[in-house]
Amino acid sequence: MPAPPSSIPHLLSSPFRSLATWAEFVKLSHTVFALPFALASMAVAAREQRGWPGWRVFVLILAAMVCARTCAMAFNRIVDRKFDAANPRTATRHLPTGRISLASAWTLCVASGAGLLLTSYFINPLCFYLSPLALVIICFYSLTKRFTDFTHIYLGMALALAPLGAWLAVKGSFAVSPFVLALAVVAWLIGFDIIYAIQDYEFDRENGLHSLVVRWGVDNALKFAFLVHIAMWALLALFGLISGFRVAYLIGLLIILPSLILEHWLARKRNLKWINTAFFRLNALISVVFLVVTVAEVAFPAFRFRQ
Repeated sequence: MPAPPSSIPHLLSSPFRSLATWAEFVKLSHTVFALPFALASMAVAAREQRGWPGWRVFVLILAAMVCARTCAMAFNRIVDRKFDAANPRTATRHLPTGRISLASAWTLCVASGAGLLLTSYFINPLCFYLSPLALVIICFYSLTKRFTDFTHIYLGMALALAPLGAWLAVKGSFAVSPFVLALAVVAWLIGFDIIYAIQDYEFDRENGLHSLVVRWGVDNALKFAFLVHIAMWALLALFGLISGFRVAYLIGLLIILPSLILEHWLARKRNLKWINTAFFRLNALISVVFLVVTVAEVAFPAFRFRQ
């Protein structure tokens, strides 16, 4: 019997609600952090083709990014589920509330990890050989807050694989510039992850979890975060110099610097709403601006200053 007209919208909306639930589970919106750096690295690596390596490589890079990040986030939610349930800030997440089962989460984690291996196989041999190491690095971060105060550095290393992997996908070999960009991503991540960790300072300290915020206290940790963000900006400037960028990239740097300063000004308010603004919106702006000006430099080299 056909479904009553009144139930049709509900049936149609159910798959979209399910997709939205899974997207929220792995924080798909936070892809805006790493993906622009990967695409920028891809564009520079493919400079001979005006920043476009072809649809095949582009789609494979996107697929690898989605698989890697999904695997890492699912693993993080799985191993942290007991801490999430005990923390008032995270108690409403999907595993503690039962909106997603543990078996389903493991299935997603394993499937996305296998997806990364398969995708890397079709990119090039070097990416395929390194893909198991990449999986170890991106998942290992989730365990580090149990034994080291420098957990932010491990997360930075995981995120820095994005520009390195994109470069390898295009070139099939290493170079200096993607490593400089990767170091910038590490410094960037350390800074804003420290800001994010302020939210859980009391909980982490009471439950024996590690971070630089717990080790040094909020004020000292924020001072260090500001220093590494200045280092990040300097590394981005160095990346631009190595790449021979000029006008557009300089404009981007002049937007990124005050954005970093504003992020730290907001973080010092120690207000959950402002911290989320500093964490998500400003860092999303920084990564998108970086992508736009990098692609502009690669795609329109005629707009650069003549040497």
